[in-house]
Amino acid sequence: MDAFDRKILALVQRDCTLKAEAIAGQVGLSTSAVQRRLRGLRETGVIRAEVALLDPGAVGPCMSFIAGLEIDRDNYGALQRLRQWAEATDQVQQLYYVTGGVDLVAVILARDVEDYDAVTARLMRDNPLVRRITTNVVLQAVKVATAVPIDGG
Repeated sequence: MDAFDRKILALVQRDCTLKAEAIAGQVGLSTSAVQRRLRGLRETGVIRAEVALLDPGAVGPCMSFIAGLEIDRDNYGALQRLRQWAEATDQVQQLYYVTGGVDLVAVILARDVEDYDAVTARLMRDNPLVRRITTNVVLQAVKVATAVPIDGG
């Protein structure tokens, strides 16, 4: 990736609806060069997806929970099953394998506490090697970002 790719990425990750012509004017390339570069960035997986980011509260009642998951012993099979479970569960927004007091940290969106409780009950039922879940309720989302810092962008 060169400086042009980085500039293009900085622009499209903030607004993927920008037309190639607008990007070209901002980065100093021709429209066709921007189109070629975008195609290459998509094909190589640098651009994984182009999506609409929704305001969770605008589509209905929504609460955010941060869940710390402890696995019984160092069980890598359980980690793989948990990853698959999380991928198949829409309420699980993010899942991180971490160091420290827990093995995984999940960001979970739910309508309310009862909905969250149902999600974690399913998680425990479907993943019996989860020993404990510690929950933090998000009172206010101070910063939620999706843009990846790009040097030279």
